[in-house]
Amino acid sequence: MKRLLAGLKPSGELTLGSYIGGIKQSVIYQQEYESYIFVPDLHSITVPQDPTILKERIKKNVALYLACGIDPDKNTIYLQSDNLYHTNLSWIFECLTYMGEASRMTQYKDKASKNKNVSVGLFTYPILMTADILLYDIDYVAVGIDQKQHVELARNLAERFNNRFGNTFTVPNPLIPKIGAKIMDLQNPTKKMSKSEGDTKGTILLLDSEEIIRKKIMSAVTDSDNKILYDPENKPGISNLLTIYSALKDITMEQTVKHFENMNYGSLKKEVADVVVDALTNIQQKYNEIINSTIVDEILDKGKEKVIKIAKAKYEEALKKVGLGR
Repeated sequence: MKRLLAGLKPSGELTLGSYIGGIKQSVIYQQEYESYIFVPDLHSITVPQDPTILKERIKKNVALYLACGIDPDKNTIYLQSDNLYHTNLSWIFECLTYMGEASRMTQYKDKASKNKNVSVGLFTYPILMTADILLYDIDYVAVGIDQKQHVELARNLAERFNNRFGNTFTVPNPLIPKIGAKIMDLQNPTKKMSKSEGDTKGTILLLDSEEIIRKKIMSAVTDSDNKILYDPENKPGISNLLTIYSALKDITMEQTVKHFENMNYGSLKKEVADVVVDALTNIQQKYNEIINSTIVDEILDKGKEKVIKIAKAKYEEALKKVGLGR
């Protein structure tokens, strides 16, 4: 069975976009792959975090993943900072990475253009991501479209290491879902629905109440021609609502458009709100049971024990090949 890696970002609230674009896909993937899901908490501190909130959110978001259908018996779930071999291997890859490669990372360039006081960690975190992937001989990395570039860096560094020091690391491939890879903001459908933005009017959080969910969807920005078509460039708002419906109903975009072909925008929004409320109500009920138990800590302890053994062997192999250690 091929091995798959997915990240569970601890900073920010989990959103409907998080669920459709990542978590829902991981529920499907766990049937097909040997699945590893980790909390990349070291990545989160590349920007300032409140320590108390960060620690609380780690537990909260792991609980939400479990509530969304992630099966701890089919996934190895662990915390990045529990395993020091991630950062140890990252240093070796930093010494194999060219400045030009790191400078071309789109997310770094975007954040650096908005804030001159970005951290060195923000510049180098794609290299740590390489270590996250390559420690476990991962075949596929489940990522959104915006993270594909980082997997390409991991591929390049794996090949570079293997060419210089002998075959050591599996060269990974990105695995990007065909539907729902990017759910857009309901108020600004030209930008991604974000769990990090301050204004949440266009963002549906997984723990939003039914009243709030319906209000946000019924207030979603659309256009004035009242034609329900999938056209992300010219009709981004309508296309976003269709994508949400298609993903939650597990039907094709063609089936979705046909379903709504004789309806108006109000009817579209109402039906989208119905499927979102149904999905999230079920998730919230399971979440409340999990968060009030010891399940999260038990799962993370089990994952930690397993991955440290795997990572230690891979790191020591790489260390020896580059000439370090005794």
